Amino acid sequence: MKKWLKWTLGVVGTIVVVLLIITMWYWDTISIISGTEGISGDAEAVPKVEDPGPVPLEKGAADWVSWYGPDGEKRSLVTGIKTDWSKGLKKLWEVNYLCKGNTSAAWSAPVVQGNRLVICGRDSDNDLVFCLNPDDGKLLWQSSYPAKASPSHGAGPRATPFIDGGHVYTFGRSGDLVCWRLSDGQKLWHKNVTDEGGQEPTWGHSSSPLIYDNLVLVQGGGSCRTIAYEKETGKVAWKSGNGLPGYAALKTMEIDEKTIILAFHGTGLAALDLVGGTNLWNVNWPTSYDVNATTPLVSGDRVFITSGYGTGSMLLKVSQTGADSLWYLKSFASHHSDPYVIGGYLYGYSGNSFQNKGAFKCIDLKNGDEKWSTNDMGWGTCVLVDGYLLCCDIKGNLFLMKPDPETFTQVTSLASALGDIRGPVWTMPVVANGKLFLRFKQKMICYDIIS
Repeated sequence: MKKWLKWTLGVVGTIVVVLLIITMWYWDTISIISGTEGISGDAEAVPKVEDPGPVPLEKGAADWVSWYGPDGEKRSLVTGIKTDWSKGLKKLWEVNYLCKGNTSAAWSAPVVQGNRLVICGRDSDNDLVFCLNPDDGKLLWQSSYPAKASPSHGAGPRATPFIDGGHVYTFGRSGDLVCWRLSDGQKLWHKNVTDEGGQEPTWGHSSSPLIYDNLVLVQGGGSCRTIAYEKETGKVAWKSGNGLPGYAALKTMEIDEKTIILAFHGTGLAALDLVGGTNLWNVNWPTSYDVNATTPLVSGDRVFITSGYGTGSMLLKVSQTGADSLWYLKSFASHHSDPYVIGGYLYGYSGNSFQNKGAFKCIDLKNGDEKWSTNDMGWGTCVLVDGYLLCCDIKGNLFLMKPDPETFTQVTSLASALGDIRGPVWTMPVVANGKLFLRFKQKMICYDIIS
């Protein structure tokens, strides 16, 4: 064999080996970017529902009934949480049957009201809705409906349900908005936004339902970019806007004693009149892949928006007639992790969710000045509880930090709270009635967080 051929084969062989090593090392990131990540391990069979007879609905002291939490600000009402996790947290129960099939991953978070926990799932052909007893994890009822869904990043629901009294509302990635009876799971009405001219975004409908007065609202896209239904009947109340929907939840805001709706849609932020959906103003905010996925953050007459892929963030001063930019910050760009304003300072993750690398930052809300930044908590999501931010990175590691504008203060941590998993943990932790609920695709674990 000629020397040049040997040299060429040696170089090619080395390149192939290096590429294989890189692929193996970054396989999780590659699968996340490509949208091929499936469920984690083998799912268990759904248990049989045992009829306990009529179980009256109850309410708890610290329920979590929607994406927005009990007060609309994603702040848990639980107090007295355990702040030393060095010996772990007491696991109360675990289920492993929420998704069936390798392309069925679902990301929506659980909602809890008293003795009912509702969580969405998926099998090969259907969107699934499960109702569990939050104390012991026993299945109280299961409902479903057939829905065709793209497998990209999982065919299961992204949006978190909304419990409203005796009803619970779910929204699937293919645009199915369904009202269920909370007591027994009976389907009361079922609509799909495509019937009103809706358009599914690239990675599926993700806008968690918003209940306000007699309305349930979602981002529908197309000719119903934002759409409001009558919550009792499912009848369309109004449609507003045209174009791509965002992946973010809708948000209410009070301006001059008037409630408006903030819609962080595919290309910007719109303010809508709650009565009739009239567009009051719009701020252009184009992003890569039209991904606006972080819930607008409201502080007085200020609105903070942020998007990933290096887009950045902006603080707006808003009125009923318009919005003015107060500052823009390139270095804070949150993909789909909602930040918090605490004591005039903004705390949250910056970076993209396809790798466990990012920065948790503290920003002065007045002027956008960065107070500090840390890489000690990977990239993830968090919930405000008892004066702390409880964070979960995409590997399933938990962190508890104390908000402080002067320095990053990690109080405690717990590694591998979801066990041995593969793929990203994108579902935010939920704390309700003394319990911590962690969801990863087909799995959900409940921990005691106060003893």
